[in-house]
Amino acid sequence: MWTDLLTRKARRFAATVAAQAAPGTLSAGVARLAGAVRARGGQPLLIELPDGSLVDFGATVRVKLLVRNAAALAVLAGPSLDALAEAFIEGQIEVEGDIGEAIAIAEVLAETAGAAVGERAELKAARHSPAQDRADVQFHYDVGNEFYRLWLDDRMVYSCAYFRQGDEDIDTAQRAKLDHICRKLRLSPGERLLDIGCGWGGLVMHAAREYGVQAVGITLAEQQLAWARSRIAAEGLGDRVEVLALDYRDLPRHFGAASFDKAASVGMFEHVGLLKLPQYFGAIAGVLRDRGLFLNHGITATDVESRPIGSGVGDFIERHVFPRGELPHLHVAVREASARGFEVADVESLRPHYAHTLQRWSQRLEAQLASASQVIDARRLRIWRVYLAGCAHGFRQGWMNIYQVLLSRQTSPGPTGLPLTRDWIYR
Repeated sequence: MWTDLLTRKARRFAATVAAQAAPGTLSAGVARLAGAVRARGGQPLLIELPDGSLVDFGATVRVKLLVRNAAALAVLAGPSLDALAEAFIEGQIEVEGDIGEAIAIAEVLAETAGAAVGERAELKAARHSPAQDRADVQFHYDVGNEFYRLWLDDRMVYSCAYFRQGDEDIDTAQRAKLDHICRKLRLSPGERLLDIGCGWGGLVMHAAREYGVQAVGITLAEQQLAWARSRIAAEGLGDRVEVLALDYRDLPRHFGAASFDKAASVGMFEHVGLLKLPQYFGAIAGVLRDRGLFLNHGITATDVESRPIGSGVGDFIERHVFPRGELPHLHVAVREASARGFEVADVESLRPHYAHTLQRWSQRLEAQLASASQVIDARRLRIWRVYLAGCAHGFRQGWMNIYQVLLSRQTSPGPTGLPLTRDWIYR
């Protein structure tokens, strides 16, 4: 794949830099970086160089980096977040201590070296064909159900949870999120609910069991589909819940107009692509009845031009985690939904909730590293470790946001049919 080619080029570049510079020069570069960091107040970091010498960063040590070779020394002499993450997943740098704190320190190192996260990359909208989207979704979600079981909640809900106090466990917070969505959609017995990108079926099963709806979920991930169907059968929900292997673009052709009363898309529209948002919102509008509600829950860019996160963070995620993933700014999502006949009823930022969620996931994975190493290879495990901890830090810092946007399908003039206040959501 082209992403593998980019990775090989990055490795060759680092190796070339390392080969052209004497080890002493590279070590001096790390020492200069440490001096600059100390001048800014210091960081709780100690770096052990390949020759065994130590570089102190001026604060009580909580994280130690073990540098394995000259290529990693070259990265540390002028680091970006992308290059540091790459060195970690290739085993050139080892982390002793909390990986989440290591990422926060890495941001300081990158900023000190001049690679600020605020510097946005050029926007290059990808083309999203059905075949390519299927391959990209399976690349991310078909890592293996056993891997995800190690760190997700008991319902296997892989999206931002909902915290009322902030100290809840992940199972409690994910159930609260499912109820939050169902309340926003004003689900009532007998209604038909569509879940676009249904994952392992947590929402459709919860909505059918607790709110009495008839629910249909669609996904492109084969292992998720098999898991969801097995759970539906085991819980005796086969007469109320159905999960299909279906692309969102095929919704109108498969179901026809006004087939559903309510719809949700939770953690899926990040895969759609900027150029496909009109088709995405149009497909959902095409199967929803007049005054039907649609809740779009997705990660958004903080940059108003929808450009990727800087310092190579966006490149790293696309290369290793979400191929061709694109984050629109909130205003882009609202504009495209409105152009397809939706009226905005409610907008809620869940950024602090996702920081909590990702921190829980990261901590749970870190506690299960021995088990995880039995189900995925060591390099991929390193990718997921840095991805989860890095995203937790990114949401805390505001590199990206996540919104639930509640939309009403308006095909004819007149009242929305919704209550005058939003008390129903938060009761």
